Amino acid sequence: MEHLSSKRKLTIMVAIMVAMFFAAINQTIVSTAMPRIIAILDGMELYTWTITIYMLTSTIATVLVGKLSDIYGRKPFLLVGILLFVIGAFTSGLATDVYQFITFRGIQGVGAGIIMATAFTAVGDLFPPRERGKWTGLMTAVFGFSSVIGPTLGGYIIDHLAWHWVFWIFLPLGVVAFAMILFLFPKTEHKKGESIDYLGSLFLTTTIVPLLLAFTWAGSKYEWASTEIIGLFGITLVSLIIFLLIERSARNPVLPLQMFRNKTVTLSNVIGFIMNFGMMGALIYLSFFVQGVLAISPTHAGYVTMPMSIGMVITSAIGGSLISKTGKYKRFALIGMPIMLAGMVIMVFMNSVWMAVLAMIIFGLGLGLGMPVFSLTIQNAVPHKELGAATATMQLFRNLGGTIGIAVMGTVLASSLKHNLTDLAKTGHGADLSKLDPAVAEKFAKFANPQMLTDQPALKSTMESLPADVQPIFQKVIEMLRDALSSSLSTVFLTGALILVVAVVLTFFIKEIPLRTSNKAPEEGSAEGDKLVNGKLASQGE
Repeated sequence: MEHLSSKRKLTIMVAIMVAMFFAAINQTIVSTAMPRIIAILDGMELYTWTITIYMLTSTIATVLVGKLSDIYGRKPFLLVGILLFVIGAFTSGLATDVYQFITFRGIQGVGAGIIMATAFTAVGDLFPPRERGKWTGLMTAVFGFSSVIGPTLGGYIIDHLAWHWVFWIFLPLGVVAFAMILFLFPKTEHKKGESIDYLGSLFLTTTIVPLLLAFTWAGSKYEWASTEIIGLFGITLVSLIIFLLIERSARNPVLPLQMFRNKTVTLSNVIGFIMNFGMMGALIYLSFFVQGVLAISPTHAGYVTMPMSIGMVITSAIGGSLISKTGKYKRFALIGMPIMLAGMVIMVFMNSVWMAVLAMIIFGLGLGLGMPVFSLTIQNAVPHKELGAATATMQLFRNLGGTIGIAVMGTVLASSLKHNLTDLAKTGHGADLSKLDPAVAEKFAKFANPQMLTDQPALKSTMESLPADVQPIFQKVIEMLRDALSSSLSTVFLTGALILVVAVVLTFFIKEIPLRTSNKAPEEGSAEGDKLVNGKLASQGE
């Protein structure tokens, strides 16, 4: 599609970004509204499944569609992805119970996975690597923009309108995106004679699903050493071994293993994994700090995390443009990664809302500079015919990083919290509750879990219901829990910072392959193509 005019490419990119924004805004708008929706549907015991099912289906769709789009072209998958997302969003708004809601969220996830994988790959079809930087930066900015307005809009809708409109308000945008892709996106030829790796796809699925479930449930629903978690990891390991054996002999593997012989691809995926590990930890647990330790309401807590998205929008757009202009990209990663790390280090020591905002700003600026780079390095380091599979692999590693990061940091939090509460009790900083009336003691026990600190209305009503002479004791217990939670979250952020140090170090080992100015060369089979596959592209890059 490189032969298209600049005007035609611009209109196609507008269509792609509209489709991406449609998917991204529907993800972020739900975040603040989901607890209320599940409460209305009377399904709080299945709350985690509404998030887990979306994550599972989107991840699987992303990986499987990558190679298929290399064979059949991007257009049919973009259309199918938008259609499935529209159907999933519309039916989610019609759900009458939590089981229906989970099913429809699963359909939405499939559509989102297809859109995200195909959209980034389509940029690679339209533009050579030298020109992709600015577009990759703009697409990252689309994510950031949706993160800015989505949560606030979702909170407004759930407070002032029927909850169904959370899913329906942007449906017209989906119809527009579908029409734009249908009429503007050029048809690509089907590569005849290419077989589909059904067996590899099956065992890739049975590798990813139990792995994600294990990390999602470990430490929360089940203990890490429980039979359920060990069993899921066991299924993952067996499926992975079978999958690798299948892919070694597959004629047209769903995940070409030779890509991982390319050091640039492997390093970039590992760094992407670590970046999402840190990013999800920052977002999830910073919000917990703001609400639980600083006692700020959920609505205002959203304003604290908003600067990260704004910073990401600014630097991803500027950084992407500079990459295209200069043809250099490694320097932006080497600047962005340490800035991200600095933001995480500030989180370790923060004790006020202003420090939290500062941490978010710095973290977002670094994230915006670093994130687009590793998409570009992967796409620039593989032959064009493997573009879809390579982009899908990148998305897979990032999804796994986010999921595993949340689980690992959650375990660090639980372990540190238990230790800190024990120390407080031993040193006598806790309140003596032994002489309290049993009914009053029961109210105190409800708040033995520091997660209850985020429920400000419950805290206030409990305080008001207690006798006046007991209220100071209750206040002392709450302060003790806040101190323990604050110290534990510092340990969580320190863990995230140490993980990001690894990413910073690995970035120095990324080989800066000159950005190609054409998608036609190098290809596998040519002298330069062979060098490209080995990650040793000649310096001229043409």
